[in-house]
Amino acid sequence: MNSMQIRRTGIAVAAALLLPFSLAACSDSSGDTKAAPAAAGDPASAGESTPADATATDQPFGPACAGVPKEGAGSFDGMAKDPVATAASNNPALSTLVAAVKRAGLVDTLNNAKDITVFAPTNDAFAKIPKADLDKVLADKATLTKILTYHVVGQKLTPEQLGNGSFETLQKGMVTTKGSGEAYKVNGTAGVVCGNVKTANANVYIIDTVLMPK
Repeated sequence: MNSMQIRRTGIAVAAALLLPFSLAACSDSSGDTKAAPAAAGDPASAGESTPADATATDQPFGPACAGVPKEGAGSFDGMAKDPVATAASNNPALSTLVAAVKRAGLVDTLNNAKDITVFAPTNDAFAKIPKADLDKVLADKATLTKILTYHVVGQKLTPEQLGNGSFETLQKGMVTTKGSGEAYKVNGTAGVVCGNVKTANANVYIIDTVLMPK
């Protein structure tokens, strides 16, 4: 009996000593599992929220987006396959801009550029300019080129970057942006009416006012 009691006592003591280590190990293991997604971006847990976040920030936004064709070359999917000047030519709301780009001889320049952002004025934006003034600009290739290249930034800008930004344009002037959510202004006057439109080589933000170099 003494031998049995001693043996049982020894087992109980050993179990008591090992139990805290076992619990600590389980706790550490559980802690690692919980911390891993935040630190390393575990696809299993991140996969539940990341696509939703990406969808929210990666899609075109703004009231004028409703006027973009649902199918064909002028749709968002169609524009994403073409370089920016070609993509713009398939969007009816940008026909005046496309005509100006052709007059300035900038089609190849824009189509061959890599990773750019274009602030693209709508036909209504050009209509705000008195016809006599617009005709004069369209007839002056040097001035027209300055104005059009002032609408182009040499990097792809995300909506987040437009929150409070200042960017150099191909014309070498600076444009400023402010806003949040789906409301952004360029140079304090031009509103983004359809933003984050993707083309093969550019991010496009369609605006309601023509920007003028300072």
